[in-house]
Amino acid sequence: MKTAKTKATKQITETDSEKLKELFVDGLKDIYWAEKHLAKALPKMAKNATSDELKSAFELHTTQTEEHATRLEEIFGMIGEKAQAKKCAAMEGLLEEATEIIEDTEKGTMVRDCGLIMAAQKVEHYEIATYGTLRNIARTLGHGDVADLLQQTLDQEGETDHILTGLAETYVNEEANAE
Repeated sequence: MKTAKTKATKQITETDSEKLKELFVDGLKDIYWAEKHLAKALPKMAKNATSDELKSAFELHTTQTEEHATRLEEIFGMIGEKAQAKKCAAMEGLLEEATEIIEDTEKGTMVRDCGLIMAAQKVEHYEIATYGTLRNIARTLGHGDVADLLQQTLDQEGETDHILTGLAETYVNEEANAE
């Protein structure tokens, strides 16, 4: 038998719901900033990649990232909020790390590609965690349509992560090791 305390803690009050929506909107603003800045960083990563396959993966993800930002703008509208970016310290740090890898590795090497894959997968894992959490919060708030859009982005982020893993496993890491 459930106690009254257990029932009370499971009920979400209006104030709690408002706080959760505020957290949700803040998370959307954060990932919106992240997507906008990633869209600017990916072409630089593509330009510095050695293999054509990695360049193509970065170019594809640039297009997808721009699509993710547009999808977020749609989501903001669906929940009655203005699309607004809030600086994402996590993404800023991850993109700085990618720049450092470019600066610290030799141009035209597979070691650089290995480093770029590592940096890109860190970004993907951050995005996967963020979109998964936002999707779950959207469901809790009763925004199933928003959750579906977030799931679309989450699926694309997962596909990108698998592509990068495939490139590393099929030849990039082995060729980097041979250099």
